[in-house]
Amino acid sequence: MADHQPRQVFVTGGSGYVGRNLIRRLRRERCVVTALARSEGAANQVAALGATPARGDLLDGDSLRLGMQGCDTVFHAAALVDEWGPRQDFRRINVDGTAAVLAAARDSGVGCFVHVGTEAVFADGRSSLAELDESRPLPTAPLPRYPATKAAAEALVREANGKSFRCVVLRPRLIWGNDDTSVLPKLIEAVQSGRFVWADHGRALTSTTHVENVCEGLWLAACRGRGGEAYFVSDGEPVPYRDFFPPLLATAGVTMPRKSVPLALASAYASTMEALWERLPLRGAPPATRLMVELGAKPVTLSHAKATQELGYAPQLSRAEGLARLGACGAG
Repeated sequence: MADHQPRQVFVTGGSGYVGRNLIRRLRRERCVVTALARSEGAANQVAALGATPARGDLLDGDSLRLGMQGCDTVFHAAALVDEWGPRQDFRRINVDGTAAVLAAARDSGVGCFVHVGTEAVFADGRSSLAELDESRPLPTAPLPRYPATKAAAEALVREANGKSFRCVVLRPRLIWGNDDTSVLPKLIEAVQSGRFVWADHGRALTSTTHVENVCEGLWLAACRGRGGEAYFVSDGEPVPYRDFFPPLLATAGVTMPRKSVPLALASAYASTMEALWERLPLRGAPPATRLMVELGAKPVTLSHAKATQELGYAPQLSRAEGLARLGACGAG
């Protein structure tokens, strides 16, 4: 398939972590970028990055279609990414929002739709997430909230693929890097509040994906991705959590604790806490959830061989280079 070169693009979630970095990448590729902005603050953020804000909500079809006029490509990065919250909020943003953006893109004659997916769609609390590749079918019952709704959204995207509407999914794992407003702040808060405890001393292996490598994958997915397909991307070889989290937090001047509990105990505690919060009118979020254990303590490793073969993907920044850059910037 000949390369499709995005030239006029529409981005959802442009003021979020991936979205901000994607806009920067798209501008370097000399794309004209319009970005959905729900608030004045979001509009100011995307405008400062060189994108034209399109004021509106994910479910506002008229605003979406207006913003997409003349666009050849849509990058859908907007999502509710969290471990806990009302289930209806996850459904509204991750599933209904994706359906609305897909419908607006089709109505607007957009030819390419790239969806920011996640390895979390495979988290069902039962299956191993080690050595994932694209041949693994989605589980029948992913964990509720984020995994379940992102899996449903991905299914919508892949089903929407058609002859004149090429839909591609990119699945990064553990996105990190400069300007991080997602993983690193949560880790820092957990450590500083005393809530962080290692499971099995952090020996399990994890894949990671620097945000610049995510943006490389998204660009290549738009240029070369096969319609209806999903692609994993990562920084390369997996690393033990204990060899990644401490240097990551050190870039922010934070020292990781050494306290550790057996993985079985962490799993049992998370399941108990989650069950209590599901059944009782308790405020806030539980101190631990099954998703935290599945994606932050157990092995989560993946292969990006398919992306390399079909997209020409290769990490643009190594983990060591990313950490060095982050440290030089003081994690800013």
